[in-house]
Amino acid sequence: MSHISTGVEYGLHCLLHLSRSSIAVEEASVRDLADLQGIPHDFLAKLFTKLAKAGLVVATEGIKGGFRLARPPSRITVHDVVVAIDGDKALFECREIRERNAVFEGCAPAWATRGVCSIHAVMQSAEKAMRAELKNHTLADIAERTVEKAPAAYGGQVVQWLTDRAENRRGSR
Repeated sequence: MSHISTGVEYGLHCLLHLSRSSIAVEEASVRDLADLQGIPHDFLAKLFTKLAKAGLVVATEGIKGGFRLARPPSRITVHDVVVAIDGDKALFECREIRERNAVFEGCAPAWATRGVCSIHAVMQSAEKAMRAELKNHTLADIAERTVEKAPAAYGGQVVQWLTDRAENRRGSR
């Protein structure tokens, strides 16, 4: 069961290509980013609408038109992207099952329902730790790790591919 959507993964991969690193261009169209990553155009357009609404990307106008990062990649956390795309929903929703125990015959005693449910408390602690970890990692960190792992030519190939696509769009207008 996944609580962080595929949309977050798609969004992060695309934002890496706008991260101002050696694998990135300053701006790109949603169509080009979708084609580069093998992601459906319409779905990615919806994700970029959410990213723009959250202030993580801004639309650019003109012939090249597309999106660019709204702030430096070192100031965009993975948590920012998760919240922008998936919302700030809790990972666990306590159903207060403890109140419905058959032994209580419809009238749970105070001791059984006092305070936060023990299970819910564990889930809240886990969510807090996960959110803290997501806040510790920025788009710049991920881009740096990607650059370190990829062959030296990869960044240039990505930049050239995106540049060629933008040039072809300009030439076809």
